[in-house]
Amino acid sequence: MQPDLVLVVDYGAQYAQLIARRVREAHVYSEIVPHTASMDELLARRPKAIILSGGPSSVYAPGAPQANAGLFAAGVPVFGICYGFQAMAQALGGEVANTGAREFGRTTLSVSTPGVLLRGLPAAQQVWMSHGDEVSVAPPGFVVTARTSGVPVAAFEDVDRRLAGVQFHAEVLHTEHGQQILRRFLYDIAGVRPQWTEANIIDEQVSAIQAQVGGKRVICGLSGGVDSAVAAALVQRAVGDQLTCVFVDHGLLRLNEGQMVMEMFAGRLHAKVIHVDASAQFLGHLAGDDALRPRDVRRDVAPQPLGSAAASALRWRRFGAPDRGPR
Repeated sequence: MQPDLVLVVDYGAQYAQLIARRVREAHVYSEIVPHTASMDELLARRPKAIILSGGPSSVYAPGAPQANAGLFAAGVPVFGICYGFQAMAQALGGEVANTGAREFGRTTLSVSTPGVLLRGLPAAQQVWMSHGDEVSVAPPGFVVTARTSGVPVAAFEDVDRRLAGVQFHAEVLHTEHGQQILRRFLYDIAGVRPQWTEANIIDEQVSAIQAQVGGKRVICGLSGGVDSAVAAALVQRAVGDQLTCVFVDHGLLRLNEGQMVMEMFAGRLHAKVIHVDASAQFLGHLAGDDALRPRDVRRDVAPQPLGSAAASALRWRRFGAPDRGPR
């Protein structure tokens, strides 16, 4: 079963990455898309909800990204944060004022009507603001749920249309109840299911690997790093003895790291691992070349001993469906 998808529209600041992370921490799968994506492109992904991120622009600046009003009539729940909040308000007929006043940093949010987003939370709470423009009048049909000393509309929602937004940054830790507010939107307004858990991710990947590999044999280049180790562990769980790992020790691992790799994969996971000690070859190529840049090592030095070691390992048995791990 595919997990529910939440799309985070990136309006050009660093916030989108953090929003996507907070959504995943709520056990919901999220992906970031650029603000240049069309409404049709967004809806074609069949998202369960869309979040409009903050951004550095003013909605009045020439060329500033705008929200398509049709998006809010498409039946997909939408949550606007900071710039996304203002873009939503403007697109839906609210008023955004460029007063010249700014709010930046910790600010006291005063809850007037808790609604869904702020239900059960303190009437006064600390939030993180970072904006110049402000929503002065909410769009028709929206209930204003909070304000600050400088902003008359700091949060609003239209539960019937499953639309909501906040002027503050709910995704940052400085906002006391930000994650709870985000969960309220995801679970209570958008109806997203919190099913994107570690166990479900593993089960999904194992099934996908089994479907792709079938009865073929797989070779995995195991470096000892996180990426290739996770890939090897997943493939091992999926196809068992059909996997053979090739672990090339180039002599530059951490102390006893090579031994730890072998103990983990050959010992605990009972995987078939070909251990190739290429340290003499690799270090021999580096001798006297202490001025080499890392780029030169990867381009000129590494392929020679590693290629030789891999070739020796591959002569041991023929394989299909190579799994090289990270390059």
